[in-house]
Amino acid sequence: MCSYNYCYSYCYLHMEVVALCPNNNEVHIYRLVEDKWEKVYVLQKHDQVISGIDWSARSNRIVTASHDRNSYVWNLEQSEWVPTLVILRLNRAALCVQWSPKENKFAVGSGAKTICICYYEQDNNWWVSKLIRKRHNSSVTSVSWHPDNIFLATTSTDGKCRVFSTFIKGVDAKDSKKGTSSDSKFGELIVQLDLSSSWTFGVKWSPSGNTLAYVGHNSMIYFVDDVGPSPLAQNVVFRDLPLRDVLFVSERKVIGVGFDCNPMVFAADERGTWSFVRYLGERKAVSSASRYGSQFSEAFGKFYGQSKHGVNNDAVETSRTRGTVHENCINCIIPLGDHGKMIRRFSTSGLDGRIVVWDLENEQDLLE
Repeated sequence: MCSYNYCYSYCYLHMEVVALCPNNNEVHIYRLVEDKWEKVYVLQKHDQVISGIDWSARSNRIVTASHDRNSYVWNLEQSEWVPTLVILRLNRAALCVQWSPKENKFAVGSGAKTICICYYEQDNNWWVSKLIRKRHNSSVTSVSWHPDNIFLATTSTDGKCRVFSTFIKGVDAKDSKKGTSSDSKFGELIVQLDLSSSWTFGVKWSPSGNTLAYVGHNSMIYFVDDVGPSPLAQNVVFRDLPLRDVLFVSERKVIGVGFDCNPMVFAADERGTWSFVRYLGERKAVSSASRYGSQFSEAFGKFYGQSKHGVNNDAVETSRTRGTVHENCINCIIPLGDHGKMIRRFSTSGLDGRIVVWDLENEQDLLE
């Protein structure tokens, strides 16, 4: 997430609900009632701006992280959200947070070059944090859990993407079917990817956990298969403004959002080669010197270069008018509802203060 206007949206059960931070130390929760958004809760506990929000789907708990170096877990008891303080033991701001797939842990990235893995200790009735230190050379900008609930991917302003083991005895169970994931020790560095020459953001795993994607501030997006000692990496280069976050809508399709204010669609072909496809809402693939229409705006096409295994191809673009639904940087993209392995609805939020819900039902090429 970005360090200005933090927003997080979530669709819970049959009710449309959204939680967001309006660039201060509060969380506002809105509910859709008869086609109108009504503010139903204001969560107040942090002393400084909130930098991350995540809402667990099954346990219905909200976790927040803030520049005040603390985290809170919020539980809905009767009609009130009750906070529980999680002491992170940080000396710099907490920057991002995410629940694990099983919702028994959450990870916090920080400006202290540290990751906090937090879990609930039943005996003492509190949340405990274990730290992964001295692995990053700069701030941790994003975290993403592998579907196995043990591996955690991170990005950092040191330009690297890393994967760690977060196995905690007594919290995670040993599973022989998972192979090396449950055999690794807490904090063990599984792989370090040094593919970018700039800050990195927005790391995400594919639904199967076989592919990892993240973006660089150099207008590149990176895809990594077979994450481990010998990963297979490729990158797509585009002559446009950088991305800030990505989302796998299926195993071989990714949507990226960022400073261009318009979601971009990337896809892998039968050979596993990734490429830029189009802007969301475009019916035809981008081709050189072609003009195409959008339901939101008209724009000129452009060439996009791609490199695989470190071989770069330069690309040339024509000018394009920016801005569709969003008018400023999109800093967050979140799936909505119980999506499984195919995401049909998601939301985006940006520095323009807008939250937009996107429906892919009419985007047949994305649902194939």
